[in-house]
Amino acid sequence: MKRYALVTGASGGIGASVAKTLAAKGYSLYLHYHTNEETVKELYKKLQTEYTEIYMVQADLSEEKGADLLWEQIHHELEAIVYTAGKSVFGLVTDTSEEQLRSMMTLHLTNLYRIGNKALPTMIRNRAGSIVVISSIWGQTGASCEVLYSMVKGGQNTYVKALAKEVALSGVRVNAVAPGAVETDMLSIFSEEERKEIAQDIPMGRLAYADEIADTVSFLLSKQSSYITGQVLGVNGGWHC
Repeated sequence: MKRYALVTGASGGIGASVAKTLAAKGYSLYLHYHTNEETVKELYKKLQTEYTEIYMVQADLSEEKGADLLWEQIHHELEAIVYTAGKSVFGLVTDTSEEQLRSMMTLHLTNLYRIGNKALPTMIRNRAGSIVVISSIWGQTGASCEVLYSMVKGGQNTYVKALAKEVALSGVRVNAVAPGAVETDMLSIFSEEERKEIAQDIPMGRLAYADEIADTVSFLLSKQSSYITGQVLGVNGGWHC
């Protein structure tokens, strides 16, 4: 029996790694993207050739109707959702614009909530399903000059904890992975020297690899984690623990 999973933000470093890992585990995938169509097309071609049933779905999840547009393109019952879609805002909190506030709230919270609500009735009826949110270490500890990002990631963590309690008896699990600094384009705002300084501050002495985050997601979707729900699992090399 086929298992279908939705990976939002599949054009990003973590999202693409998650997609590759889940395809290798036998999932049929919906790969969501916003603007990076060529990146997802390459991923689509590779996974379709090597593995299984793959679909591309496009939607801007920072917009009010983003979740509705995405859901119109889903034509199978989902067993899993991995919400990796996200972006950061770096700068003083007093320089944050109203548009940045609206966009970040919609992308990280409102449409996460809406997509979850669209998938949950089927998961509850089937008494099977899992949602994994890619949060951030800053949602746990907060970061100066990333106040808005920290706030929305903290909101994701609370969503996970609360929803997990509500749907646990229905056989649905909800967890989050909170990475530290990961070797992806999200860190491109920092210079090479700044990235080295970050790595030196991490007890393990390096940044995380996207595949390490993907492996953690795969574990949280697997039977090996069947008694784990409502958890925010830090994958951070001992940073800010």
